[in-house]
Amino acid sequence: MLRLILMRHAKSDWNHPHLSDHDRPLNTRGLASAKALGNWLRTKGYRPDQVLSSSSERTGQTVLGLAVPDDVPVTFTRALYLAEPETMLDVLHTATGRCVLMLGHNAGIAEMAERIVEVPPQHNRFADFPTGATLVVDFDAEGWKAIGWHEGQPIDFVIPRELV
Repeated sequence: MLRLILMRHAKSDWNHPHLSDHDRPLNTRGLASAKALGNWLRTKGYRPDQVLSSSSERTGQTVLGLAVPDDVPVTFTRALYLAEPETMLDVLHTATGRCVLMLGHNAGIAEMAERIVEVPPQHNRFADFPTGATLVVDFDAEGWKAIGWHEGQPIDFVIPRELV
């Protein structure tokens, strides 16, 4: 059994017009949401043993806010920055953990979430996958290379507004 925790970065700060999109940080609400999502993951027992994240500032700050344990390897890769679902799946195929947390951006992450599950969870915000949206999906597979579209069983889905 494999588990994917697919998360969109928390709410970013648009008040820095001089920064590139890649360098845009989280806003105050985003920082609080990241912390709340980390608490939710721990409360639910969703402990990743590997993190694969976009290299953007806002995904990095989201990872920091989640307070992932120090023994969990975290990889920041430009490949996940504004990635299409196919690229995200390619990166996932390289994973070595049994429970992988993947952080990315819309629109790709919303499409990834929709395509990775066999049946979408019954939640009115699943389709638009707002900032901080987190999907937990289980796969009956031995390794990530065997994972394909429409194979995952959704276990949980949450958005930050439900937590803060």
